[in-house]
Amino acid sequence: MPVKKLIYCFLILSLWRIGTSNAQTFELGAFAGGAGYIGDLNQDKPLKLSGLAAGGYVKLNFDPYWALGLHYGYGKIKADDLKSSNQQFRDRGLNFNTALNEVSLQLDFNFLEYFAGGGRKAFTPYVFTGIGGVFFSPKAKYPNDPVLGNEEYRLRFYQTEGQAELYRNYALSVPYGLGMKFRMKENWGLFTQIGYRTAYTDYLDDVSRNYPDAGSANWPSDSNLPIRMRLADPSAIPGYGASGTQRGDFRKRDTYMFVGIGISYTFVSQKCYTF
Repeated sequence: MPVKKLIYCFLILSLWRIGTSNAQTFELGAFAGGAGYIGDLNQDKPLKLSGLAAGGYVKLNFDPYWALGLHYGYGKIKADDLKSSNQQFRDRGLNFNTALNEVSLQLDFNFLEYFAGGGRKAFTPYVFTGIGGVFFSPKAKYPNDPVLGNEEYRLRFYQTEGQAELYRNYALSVPYGLGMKFRMKENWGLFTQIGYRTAYTDYLDDVSRNYPDAGSANWPSDSNLPIRMRLADPSAIPGYGASGTQRGDFRKRDTYMFVGIGISYTFVSQKCYTF
């Protein structure tokens, strides 16, 4: 489904839930856990965590089944070719790390009649999806490289694949996932979840297409040229990284993941749900 249609469908469903609900409860929550990433430097380990994650939300529970929340999530992801079990990756020798700052609107569906302030069930599995945006800034460090030294480089500004323009450091994201909610004492709740985010960018890791041409007009011949060349291809393999050869994989988008456990508090108005 094209992303514009996905956004329209999500907004229509959210507005419909708001318009048809006859009771609402306000909920605050926070979570902590881990973050992971799937992309050009980690192509086949979807459950691999590489950093910490934390976040919070404000949410409206329309009824025991549906809820709409405004979420903020922070996480750190990284990958290092030299630590890979894949020999081709180790030959390539790239690495990156970046913080992720995400803001999203997420719609929950509970499978059982549940909410933290009451309800027939003390727990429920649930699923969620939504629309959001993520800010990122990939960096890399090569302490053993004689050209790059021990500095950390903000990769976007070095146009490591010969881009004519800097790629954007923000992107649309589509969160989706599942979890469990548990009612605790009174209005308190506990939840666990795992959620993936399809990011509409292939540059979370600064790797997307092919190795650049060092003579490209996009790479001016200045004092930064040796640094650009080494950041584009830090491999110690002779002849590796020839211009035009594949640097990343063929997928057009990177994916990141938040997984964790959290706690919530629900403010129940006088308009309680009727069971």
